[in-house]
Amino acid sequence: MNQPKSVEEQRNAGVIRALYAAAEGAAKDTPKFVSFFGEGGYFYDVAAGKKYYGKDIGLTVDIYATAFPNMHRELYNFYFNDDVVVVELSLNGTQKGNLAIPAGVIPPTNKDMHAPCCDVFHLKDGKVVSFHCYVAVPILLEQLGVFMNLSAAIRK
Repeated sequence: MNQPKSVEEQRNAGVIRALYAAAEGAAKDTPKFVSFFGEGGYFYDVAAGKKYYGKDIGLTVDIYATAFPNMHRELYNFYFNDDVVVVELSLNGTQKGNLAIPAGVIPPTNKDMHAPCCDVFHLKDGKVVSFHCYVAVPILLEQLGVFMNLSAAIRK
């Protein structure tokens, strides 16, 4: 894992680690997750094509925690460039609840997911200005056993 070199990189890495910790299934704290964002900051769920602002920033945390109560993010690599932090990670958990996606709801499959993900953060003064999340959704859906029969798996 790349280590932060400057004081600013160390601070930004700490912010991002704390943000991820607030989204973990066992210790989920959605208001704390949202508190890491600065005024006007947003979360962009690239796969869903949706940006979230204000308290809505925490909606995806709640959606994933509902579907995967044991949700865990395995952080592999951090990359730093001024106020930009890029994180390679995987989203891990067992689907025990409904997973809400733009097309509808995938009922519990009781299958494990280990979905590759890349997150790009822009920070200013220790607050997240933007968070773009790129989840490998086809891999996630394949691991849940619904990719090849997605329309049959979704309830509307």
